[in-house]
Amino acid sequence: MTRHLITNPFDADDDDHLKEECGVFGIIGDPEAAAHTALGLHALQHRGQEAAGIVSFDGQQFYSHRGLGHVSENFGADAVMDRLKGAAAVGHTRYSTTGETILRNVQPLFAEYEFGGFAVGHNGNLTNALTLRKELQHKGCLFQSTSDTEVMTHLIARSEASTIEDRFVDALRQIEGAYSFVCLTNDAIIGARDPLGVRPLVLGKLESAYILCSESCALDIIGAEFVRDIEPGEVVILTVGNVRSLHPFPKQAARFCIFEYIYFARPDSTAEGRNVYDVRKLIGAELAKESPADVDVVVPVPDSGVPAALGFAAESGIPFEYGIIRNHYVGRTFIQPTDKTRHLGVKRKHNPNRKVLEGKRVVLVDDSIVRGTTSTKIVDMVRQAGAKEVHLRISSPPTAHPCFFGIDTPSRDKLLAAQFDVPAMAKMLGVDSLAYISVDGLYRAVGEAGRNVEKPQYCDACFTGEYPLPLTDHNKGSLPKQLSLLNEERR
Repeated sequence: MTRHLITNPFDADDDDHLKEECGVFGIIGDPEAAAHTALGLHALQHRGQEAAGIVSFDGQQFYSHRGLGHVSENFGADAVMDRLKGAAAVGHTRYSTTGETILRNVQPLFAEYEFGGFAVGHNGNLTNALTLRKELQHKGCLFQSTSDTEVMTHLIARSEASTIEDRFVDALRQIEGAYSFVCLTNDAIIGARDPLGVRPLVLGKLESAYILCSESCALDIIGAEFVRDIEPGEVVILTVGNVRSLHPFPKQAARFCIFEYIYFARPDSTAEGRNVYDVRKLIGAELAKESPADVDVVVPVPDSGVPAALGFAAESGIPFEYGIIRNHYVGRTFIQPTDKTRHLGVKRKHNPNRKVLEGKRVVLVDDSIVRGTTSTKIVDMVRQAGAKEVHLRISSPPTAHPCFFGIDTPSRDKLLAAQFDVPAMAKMLGVDSLAYISVDGLYRAVGEAGRNVEKPQYCDACFTGEYPLPLTDHNKGSLPKQLSLLNEERR
């Protein structure tokens, strides 16, 4: 990593957190399917903030609306919702970070087959998508998007299986990577979760309607009941009033993404049987045990650092205070800074609460450090507000490896922890001390005795570099991650 990545505050996106790539939602057996899907996507907005789409079916015809921007910008008008007819619908919310977000990549993708229509929304990454794409193009397939998800529609089209369910399973057998799919057909909603269960998917029920979605918070917003997590490797077929389950893959030890607990999932969601908010507080408490700080006040870096900071404060007995206030009304699009205002950029989203900070020894608690750009600016801001000492505690281990399974991660040479040890990072960030939770400490906080090297319990590759799934395209020297097949943008 070069020095300017740390010192230039506008070299990278101001929000220097990792980004989840997508959220999915599907419902069948509900006369207000599209409206409930839009509400579900509102609850999943944190999983994708740059585009959204819904496809519905009324028993005769499919209807679709896809657009750039937030869910509310696309599905807030009655005229749009009135066109999305039917008692079944699937929706998708999407995030991309480089290049333009273009409409042809906004999901759900839709295909018209001889046997009927098929809409698909996908959260995750297919790590052999480029290889499959080249093979399919060689056989004459024409691609309309640059998304890895489109590979699935072509595999289904070319399958010789007799039913859409069997064609779908046939396609699943050919892909690699992490995924949760929610698909709409003429007769059903089909869902699937990758054999290791890296990406989340849950089943819910609203009266006689059944629902599949990325997180339980999307059920809460419509008053639906959480039924269960979809099992790793499971395929579910939802019809009106009925759920069927298939298990086409050999059972494997699950490897759920541990970063869902640290940052990605909404705090009020339940993930793999654990309340995310409670887990984050336990992570903060474990962090306080491992790396205490002799300070006057515990201050979260809002909003993602709040639960861990509460746990840190409770365990250490040090007062918790909101020493940094976040402006929630600043989105990703903002006026370009002039040379005169460039140094004010951090205050777009964060402002110091001087009364809390002035003259105090402060420990800041955050969930992660990626490039270090935001952390540097926040530390400087807290010092300028009069803090006597600034210590930094991170509720994840050092992020030293890129993710290939559906998370937007910079390449390894742009990850601060991949280039420097902790003392060097502390010096670059300008803090009096820096400490991360250990990998074993993180596992203890999520309910394990520690990381079992013989039988790993989670996907923690971004910390350990131990990838649980094949990286076919990457190993062939293709893109560093399969978020975009043509490097045009990331899903």
